[in-house]
Amino acid sequence: MRELVPKATRVAVLSYHGYTSATRPYLEQMRATAQQMGVQLVVQEVNEAGDLPGAFTATQRERTQALDVRASPFSTENAKRIVELAAQHRRPVMYDARGFVEAGGLVSYGPSLPEIFRRSAFDVDRILKGAKPADLPIEQPTKFEMVINMKTAKALGLTIPPALLSRADHVIQ
Repeated sequence: MRELVPKATRVAVLSYHGYTSATRPYLEQMRATAQQMGVQLVVQEVNEAGDLPGAFTATQRERTQALDVRASPFSTENAKRIVELAAQHRRPVMYDARGFVEAGGLVSYGPSLPEIFRRSAFDVDRILKGAKPADLPIEQPTKFEMVINMKTAKALGLTIPPALLSRADHVIQ
């Protein structure tokens, strides 16, 4: 996000209240990292889909310059509405799942889901051959992908830095 909006000093994070206990450590780490970068993190919690318009209005009222949306069952279920509201409010939003950008979002950076599914097949194979699920190692994602939507960048009046474009795995024209 720092490369997309280099002058941003206030960044909002959209957080579904129902997952707060599960995401609390993540938000704390995000807040600490933002502070090291001189950025104030503003957490905007929502309880249901009907709260989304108000959340976007609140991020403007809070004078945030960008928004971060993490993939969750809530955000995935409401992806189309989130992308629409981001466009309506002219907000640069970073997601961690490619589907948001394919739906018109600006940029995503996160684990490659096809790679995760491919790796999961190895675990299924081991289980079918008799391995106990509890004995299988927990794997962290090793392949991440960045997707940038140039149409959305243009609509927001953003120039994507060439260095960022060169690192993108996929650019939607």
